[in-house]
Amino acid sequence: MQLNDLLSQTSEWLKATGAESEIVMSSRVRFARNLKSLAFSHWADEKQKEEILGKTKQTLLKNSYLKNSLFLLMDELNDLDKQFLVERHLISRELAASGSCKAVDISEKEIFSIMINEEDHLRLQVIQSGLELKESLRLLDTLDSELQKDFEYARNPRWGYLTACPTNVGTGMRASVMIHLPALVMTKRIGKVLESVARINLAVRGLYGEGTEASGNFFQISNQITLGHSEQELVDNIDRVIKQVVEYERRARELLLKNSRYQLEDKIWRAYGILANARIISSLEAINLLSVIRLGANLSIVKKVDIRSINELFITTQPAHLQKIEGKDLNPQQRDLKRADLLRDKLK
Repeated sequence: MQLNDLLSQTSEWLKATGAESEIVMSSRVRFARNLKSLAFSHWADEKQKEEILGKTKQTLLKNSYLKNSLFLLMDELNDLDKQFLVERHLISRELAASGSCKAVDISEKEIFSIMINEEDHLRLQVIQSGLELKESLRLLDTLDSELQKDFEYARNPRWGYLTACPTNVGTGMRASVMIHLPALVMTKRIGKVLESVARINLAVRGLYGEGTEASGNFFQISNQITLGHSEQELVDNIDRVIKQVVEYERRARELLLKNSRYQLEDKIWRAYGILANARIISSLEAINLLSVIRLGANLSIVKKVDIRSINELFITTQPAHLQKIEGKDLNPQQRDLKRADLLRDKLK
């Protein structure tokens, strides 16, 4: 598999096949792991980083769960390729930043992604469509157990897994859900819901995680605490909270249909009209309008396009994807023109 092969396939998390996928776009579980007796990535010298990369690459490439995977060295990728992987949620912005001996191993269907020499020696990730945190944890735990046959992790009997960032010490786990909440935003109830989530030690971030703002009415909700709880306890807690938020969103949608149906339909069809006819459109405007159409498709107001196709458009209209599709660098205005062309073609 080559990097450009990813262009011709749909990421597993975009397929709208999991539980509650009309509201929950994706579930992701990530483990932070470090090899014993080696300095953390931020403190390791060049020789130690090379040792970490060599050990992990050799083990990952022989793992049965990563058969036919795509192993990429960051030093061999240009900035466009790195941004392409960030947009697909396969690597972090930290891994894409400058630095030596960094790599990623991506499984055939993009379910597994393993980053090497990011903040920690290893960042193991599973990402799936819909509300599938428990299944994602099961898959990642299985992979992690296999890797521990070859690796000895840095671990303390009292504190658990040792990590570069103290907030990850313990399980080393971050579980997150990307959830689409347009009706709560439209009914101005989103503030109270997010405040309630924050009070129970869950973090709320934007479409691309820490440091990003919510756009397109998408929010990432994840655990902040890893110490003192098992992976299963943490996942069960998030799963329970997300199901409550999903129910709030459903009620808000019912309220809109009952009290403001014509205004809602008008908003949805205006969004469709712009996207299906615009000659130039920015990334942010496209995301916000696609969000409205996604709501319309879920409510069977828009029947011309399905949820999976809309999910794909959230990614393929991003800057790096547009340039990879076009096969050349594009300036901002050229990207806005190409984005409009792509949207008209898909929505006509």
